[in-house]
Amino acid sequence: MRALNYFRMITLAALVALPSLCRDVLPVVRADETPQVTPETLTPETLAGTGPGWRALGPDDFTHVNCAPDTWSWKDGSLHCTGQPVGVIRSVKKFTNLEMVAEWRHLKPAGNSGIFLWALDQPLLSLKPGQLPHGIEVQVLDLGYKEQYEKSTGKKADWFTTHGDVFPVGAAKMTPIPPTAPSGSRAFPKKETTKGVNQWNHYYIRAVDGDVRLWVNGEQVTRGTQCDPRTGYLCLESEGSPIEFRNLRIRELP
Repeated sequence: MRALNYFRMITLAALVALPSLCRDVLPVVRADETPQVTPETLTPETLAGTGPGWRALGPDDFTHVNCAPDTWSWKDGSLHCTGQPVGVIRSVKKFTNLEMVAEWRHLKPAGNSGIFLWALDQPLLSLKPGQLPHGIEVQVLDLGYKEQYEKSTGKKADWFTTHGDVFPVGAAKMTPIPPTAPSGSRAFPKKETTKGVNQWNHYYIRAVDGDVRLWVNGEQVTRGTQCDPRTGYLCLESEGSPIEFRNLRIRELP
C-alpha cells in the first residue's frame, strides 16, 4: 500500500512539472496571437492581396445603405460611384481582424471618398442620405482637394492631408501614431505617395486587434491604434465626386 501511494505521489509531481518543462522546450504560442507585418516582412503576394485565405469582394458582399439606386454600379469587376448623394454602401457581414486591398482612382480633381473600418450598427443601419457612419475612416482624397479647400475657405489645409489619413468618426475612438494633425485626432502619413486624378492608387490595409496600418502604393505610411470599436462593417463612401474601385480583396485573420 505504501509503495502504491509513493508511486502516485511521484506521478502527480511529474504531471505538475510537465507544463513548466514543456515551456522550456517548446515555444509558447498564444491562441489570440497574430503575426505582425512590417515593411520588412510584408511580401509582394500579401501586398497584392493574393495567396492563401484571400478572396475578392464583389456585388454579393455589399448592400445598399443611404445612396441612390444608381450611385454604385459594378462592371467588369470594377465598382463605379457617381458621388451623389453623400452616403455609403456597407458589407453584408461584420469583420474583426482583416487585411484588405483596394485600388482606386478619382475621376475629377479634388475628389473625396473613404473606406470605413468597423462601422457601428448605429447610426449606420438607419442613416439618411447625406449622412456618414461612425467608425475608423481611411481617407481617399485626390491631390487637388487641398488646393480647392484653401481657395474656397481662405484657410490653410493643415488639419488633413491627401496622402492617406486615418481617423475616428463620430462615436469611434482611436489613438493616432505620429505624425498627427494639429488637433491630435488624425494619424497623418509619414510619406506622400498618392497619385493624382485618373491614376490608380493601391491601398493595403491591415486592421488587427484595434490596430490599423495603411500602405499607399507599396509604402507603409499611416497608423492608428487602440481603436474602438474593433468589430463592425466595412463601408465605401460616396462624397460628391465620381470615383472607381477595383481589385477589392480581403483576408480575415484570427
